[in-house]
Amino acid sequence: MHDELVDHLTRSTPLSRGEALRVIQDVLAYFDETTEEFVRRRHRELQAQGLVNATIFERIAADLKYRAVAPPELSQRQLRRIVYG
Repeated sequence: MHDELVDHLTRSTPLSRGEALRVIQDVLAYFDETTEEFVRRRHRELQAQGLVNATIFERIAADLKYRAVAPPELSQRQLRRIVYG
C-alpha cells in the first residue's frame, strides 16, 4: 500500500521490509486518532506521571498545535469536557 515509502525506509535505515511497513502503520494509526481520543489518552498519560490538571491541560493544548492536522484551538474548559464529559 505504501510501497514507495517502504522502499525508502529500507534503503535509508537498517529496517527490513516488514519492519518498515509496521513503522508506517504505527505512525498512520497514531495520527488517525481523533482529537477527543488524543486528549483523553494524553490526559491519562500525564496524570500517570503525577501532573495536576492545570499543568496537564496546558500541555495538551500546546501538544495539539503539533498534530499533523491541528484542530481548532480548544480552551481548558473544552479540554476538561472532553475528558470528563
